[in-house]
Amino acid sequence: MSATPNADPAFHDVAELDSAIVYRLMSGSIAPRPIAWVSTVDAEGNANLAPFSFFNVASVDPPVLAFAPLLDGQARSKDTINNLRAVGECVVHIGGEALIEALNATSATLAPGEDEFAHAGLEKATLGKLRVPRIAAAPIAFGCRLHQIIDFGDRPRAGRLVLAEVVVIHADPAVWDGRHVDLATLRPVGRLAGADYCRASDLFALERPA
Repeated sequence: MSATPNADPAFHDVAELDSAIVYRLMSGSIAPRPIAWVSTVDAEGNANLAPFSFFNVASVDPPVLAFAPLLDGQARSKDTINNLRAVGECVVHIGGEALIEALNATSATLAPGEDEFAHAGLEKATLGKLRVPRIAAAPIAFGCRLHQIIDFGDRPRAGRLVLAEVVVIHADPAVWDGRHVDLATLRPVGRLAGADYCRASDLFALERPA
């Protein structure tokens, strides 16, 4: 790590930091992060399912979700990105704590073409006219068509920002009453650093100023 000439220990020149160190700082401090549990299919119809915690809402009208798979340590692209380039569809799930073990199982590195649904013991269901299946047990699923992929380079851990436009939604009535999401039923989880997750159960409210 590098410091300024006055040896400020809080100052770091990113150009002189290893990307693994930058990843640790970003993933540890930009938290908690929601988790996009993304299903895709390849050109032959083989399903893939993977979680990504660099994820959020990018637009409401039109509704667009943003998530960013990283290249791995050898600068190889994720199957999710390869499938999106080939087929142009995905389903983004909000799994909740009830499915966290299955979500974690789908983060395993499997060979291309292997089915993470089967690996995690998850049942598939259809979602509108999309070719991509949804997780039958997931209470919230956003069916999307690819809007854009923005590449941030070809070095290890470079991001691929996916902008996916929502075209159809599955929302379990037990979680969504048409106006409000019942957090106590959904029990969403957030991603922290390392192997750590958090629950959205310790809440407080602040009224926005006029």
